[in-house]
Amino acid sequence: MAQNINGKLPLECTDISEVRNEIDNIDKEIIRLLATRFEYVKEVVKYKDGTAKGIEAADRKAAVFRTRREWAEQNGLNPDVIEDIYTKLVQYFIDEEKKLIK
Repeated sequence: MAQNINGKLPLECTDISEVRNEIDNIDKEIIRLLATRFEYVKEVVKYKDGTAKGIEAADRKAAVFRTRREWAEQNGLNPDVIEDIYTKLVQYFIDEEKKLIK
C-alpha cells in the first residue's frame, strides 16, 4: 500500500505532473537515504579486518539479499528486481570500502 511520505498519496494526484512530481520527490529521498547508508558503510570499515574476505563479508551479504527479497515480497515488489538493485548497490559499496582500506 502506498504511503504518504511528505506529499500526496497516489490517488490524491489530479494530473500527470503531480504524479511525476511525487515520483521525483520519492527518488530524491531514496538517493538521500542511499547517501546516508554510504556513511554507515564507510564507518563499518573501522570494524572489519581489512582483508578482501573481511570486506566482502559473504555471510552478511547473503543475509542482506535474503531479507531484502523478503521485504520486497511483503511490499508487493518483484524480489528478483530488488536483489538485482542490491547486488549493484552492495558491490559499489564494497568497492568503496576497498578504496578506504588502501
